[in-house]
Amino acid sequence: MKTIITIGRQFGSGGHMIGQKVADHYGIKCYDKELLAKAASNSGFCQEMIQQQDERPTNSFLYNLVMDTYSFGYNASSFVDMPISQKVFLAQFDTIKQIAKEGPCVFIGRCSDSALDDRSDVINIFIHADEDYRIKEIMHRYPDITTEQKARDFMNKKDKQRQSYYNYYSTKKWGRADTYDFSINSSLLGIDGTVNLIIQMVDDFENRH
Repeated sequence: MKTIITIGRQFGSGGHMIGQKVADHYGIKCYDKELLAKAASNSGFCQEMIQQQDERPTNSFLYNLVMDTYSFGYNASSFVDMPISQKVFLAQFDTIKQIAKEGPCVFIGRCSDSALDDRSDVINIFIHADEDYRIKEIMHRYPDITTEQKARDFMNKKDKQRQSYYNYYSTKKWGRADTYDFSINSSLLGIDGTVNLIIQMVDDFENRH
């Protein structure tokens, strides 16, 4: 196993569970919230600050400014004046690159596909699902959400947040088929069926490279 897998996901589609099961199959690490702790450790930001800014864009964000800053290093004068959310993004962006150098793993969200777009050993996957399926999953996962309307509102809020974050911090578009190598409907295949399909795709990819 030598492939890095990134997973973008609609809220309630089971993306985290799918990523973890794929990682378990290959005996590699899956980075979701774990990435936050590592980014905090590497950057010197406290973990609470990283969590507060996690996958949250700011309206003032300019992708090119941050990428220029990243290219020239953290000592660039523009980095000093940058809002904290953008500094946190750079810390995560840098941490993703560092972790990828250590070997194969699974990344969940956080623009990991964009961070690794200069590598040829990466498969980028997007997990989506039918609305009814996601609403049921959300109500099962969050017992305090007691009505379908509350689940739908929460789902739309989280998806909008992830879409805004991705579209600010990436040159591509969240959820669009041509952004990823594969887009999979987990409500059609189920969690285990989706996991099996990803494993098959990864194995085929490795056999061709």
